Amino acid sequence: MERIKKIFLRVHVILWILFSLLIALQTTQETVYWFKLTVAILLTSLYVFYSHFFLLTHYSGKKKKGAYFLALAWIILSGPLMYILLHYKKLNTPDLFFEYYMVSLISIILPFIFLGWLARITENLVLNTFKKEQLEKQAVEAELYYLKSQINPHFLFNTLNNIHTLVYKQAPAAPEAVMRLSSLMRYMIYESNSTTVPLSTEMKYLSDYMALQQLRYKNSPIVNFEVEGDIENCHIAPLLFIHLLENAYKHSPARLESGAINLTISVKENTLTFKVENPREKKIANGLEEPGGIGLPNVQKRLQLLYPDQHRLDIKKTEDVFTVEMNITNLHTQVHERKAHLLYN
Repeated sequence: MERIKKIFLRVHVILWILFSLLIALQTTQETVYWFKLTVAILLTSLYVFYSHFFLLTHYSGKKKKGAYFLALAWIILSGPLMYILLHYKKLNTPDLFFEYYMVSLISIILPFIFLGWLARITENLVLNTFKKEQLEKQAVEAELYYLKSQINPHFLFNTLNNIHTLVYKQAPAAPEAVMRLSSLMRYMIYESNSTTVPLSTEMKYLSDYMALQQLRYKNSPIVNFEVEGDIENCHIAPLLFIHLLENAYKHSPARLESGAINLTISVKENTLTFKVENPREKKIANGLEEPGGIGLPNVQKRLQLLYPDQHRLDIKKTEDVFTVEMNITNLHTQVHERKAHLLYN
């Protein structure tokens, strides 16, 4: 807000300097007393303009029309008196006084009354737009924070139970499981606060998640994880894939063969493709309607907020397989933020 006000202050100063030069240029061609006449016109204009400008500021949004119009009448009536007092000529006759009074009223007072009103309306419009966009931005950030925080707590509880079992059995995998859980929680709580993260960092988070999920299975890895393209130079919004992967585990049968879930991440020509495919649990008619489920609706909402007009989410179901494919284009551009370049740059 202060930045916007400073910009307006600079605009006011520059415009008054240009106006002074224009008046001086005009008066030098009319009289040898050009300096006194320039000062008279400039000070009268400043008085009328800012009197009305701050009058509108004081009475903005208030139901005091009588006081406003009374003060406005005083500005209009007193404005020509300043011009006459500062004029280089002695206006000592009633006719001459009245003539210059009317000339200044029509050519200076009324135009600058209007300009003061126009300037106040313009600044109010810009400042209100700025406030509105700030509120919208805060609302979007709050909603994104809420959506980001909706990681299923059941995973954490199940993982802790699995680690407890490993520790109880003194299994060699217990220390590694604790470290992976620590890494996963650190990423969720601290590192994911950034607007974007390297895709490689997000993939490590997914790998830690899959490693902890693997504790539930005795056979070899049940996720066939493939990566294609340049992931090192790609950045993505954090925690965007976890719900899709979580759903793949949640809605798969309890017993899974090795490589039963297929996960592919590819980056080609500024387009990211995330595809996860899992076998469907026969007992659940529709995996999207599980009580308390937040996966796909969460992802869809975040994509709309973060990548408007840059994403596509395709969902395919057969009797045996459930497939979700996410495409995000133009990854070289930053995550969408609702802002006006004039106001924020």
